[in-house]
Amino acid sequence: MSSSQHAAEVASGERFEFGKNWTHFLATLNDARIRAAERSLTEMLGGNLAGKRFLDVGSGSGLFSLAARRLGASVHSFDYDPHSVACTQELHRRYFSGDTNWRVEAGSVLDKDYLAGLGTFDVVYSWGVLHHTGQMWSALENVAASVAPYGQLFIAIYNDQGTASRRWAWVKRTYSRSRLLRWPLLWASFWYGNWRWVAKDILCLRPFHTLHHYAEGRGMSVWHDLVDWVGGYPFEVARPEDIFDFYRGRGFTLERLKTTNSLGCNEFVFRRR
Repeated sequence: MSSSQHAAEVASGERFEFGKNWTHFLATLNDARIRAAERSLTEMLGGNLAGKRFLDVGSGSGLFSLAARRLGASVHSFDYDPHSVACTQELHRRYFSGDTNWRVEAGSVLDKDYLAGLGTFDVVYSWGVLHHTGQMWSALENVAASVAPYGQLFIAIYNDQGTASRRWAWVKRTYSRSRLLRWPLLWASFWYGNWRWVAKDILCLRPFHTLHHYAEGRGMSVWHDLVDWVGGYPFEVARPEDIFDFYRGRGFTLERLKTTNSLGCNEFVFRRR
């Protein structure tokens, strides 16, 4: 899974350049966003990460690798997208320069030999990544083997909304293949997905209140999440019960679940028995 293969997939319109989007996101990163990312980890994982081994599968911007390291975990970050690797390396340089307890490198979750060489981890984290591999079920299988006995697996997977999900797959594929349509798709998608809260904020005499507080959730950015959402291709989805059954059959128990009734992600924390 080389950088040349990634470049070929991008050039053919078969893959969105997630890493370039995250490169722009880093300009918005501040302490408040980092603290929000830390809170989201501790709330979902149910405790302190101090002394734990943390694997960030598809590290993207590197924000959650940084959050895990600040919370005391030793971190291994990898991503298939070379720009995402560079983003994570940049955060390592900014905040933990020279720290040997945070390693960043290129790698693919579809490469079983690569994963096997890393060993197992107390926490395996992959938020909104595995459904963008083009082989989601293989990726879900592969990360299971990286979880140590009694370790935790924290993943987020797009919710299956039937016909609506198929329409979004078309939007994402079109965005990746047509530069001419990117801006129209972005703005149409923003208003389609957000007009309700925009209208509510205006009616409550607090224009764009929701927008200004967006980062309080996971520390992310409305605009960069929008670009990620509209452009994120390949794209697969799953029902929550399918994910639950998949991991139950592989010796995992569900510890925490956050579901959505929309096209967003369902979040799961499993523990390996």
